[in-house]
Amino acid sequence: MDSTLFGDLVQSLKEAGQIKRGEAEASRRFTMSSLDVKKVRERTGLSQGDFANLMHVSIKTLQNWEQQRRTPTGPASALLKIVSQEPMLAMSALQR
Repeated sequence: MDSTLFGDLVQSLKEAGQIKRGEAEASRRFTMSSLDVKKVRERTGLSQGDFANLMHVSIKTLQNWEQQRRTPTGPASALLKIVSQEPMLAMSALQR
């Protein structure tokens, strides 16, 4: 490994330790707001079974999302965001 690259890596690890111990501020922070899947579903007026079918997931998966035992990820998360913003448009497109 290049000595410059190795030095940068060591410095990064030292900075990470300082941040963890509260001795330094992180240069960036990311916060993720989670959707309330139950509220999204209720806005559509659909039952759990119908909404699960619309989303192409099992009813158990939907229940886990609604009870916050699991968090939707990837395409499911993106689709839920769309449904939360434009429920009627999304439902119309998904039912075709």
